[in-house]
Amino acid sequence: MITRRALPVLLALPALAGRAHAQGGAAPGGRLTIAFGDPVSSIDPQLNNFGGDRSVDLHAFDLLVENRNGALRPGLAESWRLLDKTSWEFTLRRGVTWHDGRPFTADDVIFSYRRAPDVPGSAASFAGYLRDITGLEAPAPHRLIVRTGGPAPLLPLNLASVHIVARHAAEGATSADFNAGRAAIGTGPYRFVSYVPGDRITFRRNDVYWGGRPDWDEVVIRLVPNAAARTAALLAGDADVIERASVADAENLGRRQDVRVFAHPGLRVLILCPNPAPGPNAFLRAADGSALPDNPLRDPRVRRALSLALDRRGLADRLLQGQAVPAGQWMPEGSFGYEPSLPAPAPDADAARRLLAEAGLPDGFRLTLHVPTDRYVRGPETAQAVAQMWTRIGVRTTVENMPWATFSARAAAGEFAMPVLAWGNGTGEASYALVNVLGSYDPAAGRGSSNWGRYANPEVDRLLEAAVRELDDARREAILRESARVVMGETGIIPVFHYRNLWAARRGLTVSTLVSDRTAAMMVRRES
Repeated sequence: MITRRALPVLLALPALAGRAHAQGGAAPGGRLTIAFGDPVSSIDPQLNNFGGDRSVDLHAFDLLVENRNGALRPGLAESWRLLDKTSWEFTLRRGVTWHDGRPFTADDVIFSYRRAPDVPGSAASFAGYLRDITGLEAPAPHRLIVRTGGPAPLLPLNLASVHIVARHAAEGATSADFNAGRAAIGTGPYRFVSYVPGDRITFRRNDVYWGGRPDWDEVVIRLVPNAAARTAALLAGDADVIERASVADAENLGRRQDVRVFAHPGLRVLILCPNPAPGPNAFLRAADGSALPDNPLRDPRVRRALSLALDRRGLADRLLQGQAVPAGQWMPEGSFGYEPSLPAPAPDADAARRLLAEAGLPDGFRLTLHVPTDRYVRGPETAQAVAQMWTRIGVRTTVENMPWATFSARAAAGEFAMPVLAWGNGTGEASYALVNVLGSYDPAAGRGSSNWGRYANPEVDRLLEAAVRELDDARREAILRESARVVMGETGIIPVFHYRNLWAARRGLTVSTLVSDRTAAMMVRRES
C-alpha cells in the first residue's frame, strides 16, 4: 500500500537555512554512469513533459521552486509569498550564474515562462503548469511578480515542474540547438557536454554551483530501453546505477553481494485511454471485420465492460511480480485527492459480457491497442495480457507495438482508439492529471496536453477549475475526490496499476529519491 500524502500548499515560504541542493556523501569525485530505461526526446527542458527528459533536465537546469516528494523547497527562488489573491512575489537567489558565467536574473524566468507553453514540436507541452499566469513583472533583477487570472494556490507547486532557461542562450534557439549544446546553458549542478541521441548524454560537474559542490566529476547517462540489457550493463560494470530495474531480475539482484536494490513507492499509474470521439476509427471494427459507422467506446457501458474484464491483481502479481498495486483511479491510496470509495474493480467477465449486450454489441467488436515498446515497465507484456482478457469477453483485441518517438506523436494527435499511458504524477496530487490527462483537450487553455484518449466532460472541467482556485486544502481535496467519482463513474479512463519504483546499484552506492520516479546523479552517493 502506498501511503504518501502531498504537503498542503504553502502560500508563503520564508527563506530556508542551507541550500536546497547540498550534496554530500563519502569521497566525492569520479565518473558515475546511469543506465536509463526511459527514452529521451531532447536536451531542451521545455520541449516535452516526458519522464526521461525531466530526469535529464535536473542535471543542467534548475527550477524556481523544488518539489521534494511532496514538500516544497526553495530552488532559484529563496522565498515566495502571496501579495493578494492574484499576485505572487518570488525573491530570487543572488549570485547565481549560468554555466557561461553570466548572471541569472528575473528576466530569465519571465522568458522561460513565456517560452515553455508553446515550444515548436512539443508532443507533451508544459502549458498546463503555467495556464494560470496572466502577467509577469520584474521590478528588480532578483524580484519576480506573477499575476494570475484568479486565485491560484497551486502556482508554486506547478512552477516546480518548469525548468528555467537562459534568455541569452535560448532566445531564437530551437530544440536542435539545445541538443547540439549551443543553447544547453543552465544554472544546474552539472554542465552539458554532449548528447548522442539514442545512446548517451554526458555532463561535467559545475564547480561554482549555488547549491554546493556536486559529488561526481562526470555523469554519463546511457540510454538502454531494454530492461535485461540494463541489468547486464550493471553486472558487467558498464553502469553504476540502473533505473526501472526489471521486476524479473529484482529478486536475483537482491541476493547478490555486489549489487543493492532500492524500491520506493511511486506515483506512476498505467492507464488505458479509450477514445470516445464520434464517427468511425480505423482501429475499431465490427466483430466480422467490417467498418463501424460509429465508435462503440462512446458508450460508458462498453468502457465499463472493458474495465471489468481486467484481472488487475493477476497483472500486478504475475507480470509485475508484486511490484505494482491494482488501481481503480489515477491516484494511489494515501495521496492527496485519492477517493476511498473507488477501489480497483474485481474482475467480472460475465458482467462485462452483459454490458456489451446491453450496449447493442452481443457479438463484441474488434479493437487495436497501441503501446510503446521502449518506455513503460512491462508495457508491451501488459498490453498483450489485457488483449487476451478483452478477447475472452468478445472484444477481439490486437496489440500494435511501436517505438516511443512514433507512438507519442501519433497518440498526441488523438489518432488511436486505445493508447496505453503510464502517467507519472509531477505534483503529487490529483489536479495534475485533471489538467493534463483528463481535462478536455484545449491547447489554447493549457489543458489536456496528454489527453491522448480525448476524454471530455464539462463537469470534470468545472471541477478542475474549482479545485485549482480553492485556497482551503480540505475543500480542494473534496473537489478532487468528487472529480474522481465523476471520471470513474463513466469509466473515462481505465486505470490498471500503480508502479513501484526500482533502482539497482553496485555495492557501495546508495540511491534515494528526489521526486517520485525521476532519476538523477544527485540521488546517488557513496556509502560512508
